[in-house]
Amino acid sequence: MSRIHTEISTAELERRWALARKIMQERGVDALIMQNNNDFLGGAVKWFTDLPAVHGYPRAVVFYRDDLTTVVEQGSFGGRRTLKGDDEVHRGVGLVLSTSPFVSIAYTAHYDADLVADDVLAKKCSKVAFVSPTAMYHGFATRVRERLKGIEIGDLTDPIDYAKAIKSAEERELMRACADMQDKVFDKVLAAIKPGMRDVELTALAEQQGQLLGSEQGIFLGSSAPLGQSARFVHRHFQNRTIGKGDHITILIENNGPGGFYTEIARTIVLGKASNHLIDAFEAMKEAQTDTLSKIRPGASSREIFAEHNKFMQARGLPQESRLYAHGQGYDLVERPLVRHDETMNIEADMCLAVHPGYDDGQCWMTICDNYIVHADKPLELIHNTPKKIFEI
Repeated sequence: MSRIHTEISTAELERRWALARKIMQERGVDALIMQNNNDFLGGAVKWFTDLPAVHGYPRAVVFYRDDLTTVVEQGSFGGRRTLKGDDEVHRGVGLVLSTSPFVSIAYTAHYDADLVADDVLAKKCSKVAFVSPTAMYHGFATRVRERLKGIEIGDLTDPIDYAKAIKSAEERELMRACADMQDKVFDKVLAAIKPGMRDVELTALAEQQGQLLGSEQGIFLGSSAPLGQSARFVHRHFQNRTIGKGDHITILIENNGPGGFYTEIARTIVLGKASNHLIDAFEAMKEAQTDTLSKIRPGASSREIFAEHNKFMQARGLPQESRLYAHGQGYDLVERPLVRHDETMNIEADMCLAVHPGYDDGQCWMTICDNYIVHADKPLELIHNTPKKIFEI
């Protein structure tokens, strides 16, 4: 049995590489340079290699238009493996180099950058481009620029973002599998929750169940509170409260599933009867979600959908959204397009979007979150199956 939970097919990787090389050919770029350090928002490296960056350790990739890929990973000094592109783990890779940099050790900042620069110079590239430079460590990007000062350096993040955002049939199926996994995790949460548990026990259970079902990483936000007080999304650091009878808890399950793709689901649970205020708030956010969904279609402007959502909220005397309430997902738990005022990418068929309107009025924090796949010739596809309701236990 393979050590890998769910491997992306070689055909799918080849599809991605062909898209990237077409973009590079059109712009005269010889190599793409990227570096990620985690599998929450580190999707570029994963998309090109099917291997995630983890734990804050840098993983760099040089993807060549006319040659096999070079990977620089955390390991021993001087590590070097020459491959032929058909290794069962490092598919499409010709060279795997290792060194030992740590973001907590400032003087190591250039170690992996120098290996990348040496490789690019050896290949005699005349033009290269960064992918997702905001995801790179500052020391890495600065050093690469210094070492490649005689070579034109561009940025192909936008067209690669677009290629990532449009999901293939294989990717869409894996995202459905992730949503199904999260539905199962939520069912386990419902079965386990009881007075006397701490918030962290509930989120730890959700994480464990997800990993048993093929997840590798994720966030589990939530907290409990008496009715009349907000049960907000908080991280583990603030999840020490003990849940009491009559309390409500809002929980977000946002972990990746088979193959490393993210979706997310959020619901509210009451250990008793929900108040009218809580029910009214939920129905308002369910209506807000439905309103946004009615506007999501191929060619739709992300900016215009956001503006319409704020009109919806304002008309009902609810706070306007000032952060992010809908966005693409994939290898990144937040991926383009953002449904927000600053997004230039429109909605297109075969994108997968999370839609999670919410607000906090001091008496409750209320939201609802589900994922949808956009189709060219049929309605939006809801890929979560958990009922859209407040759960009373």
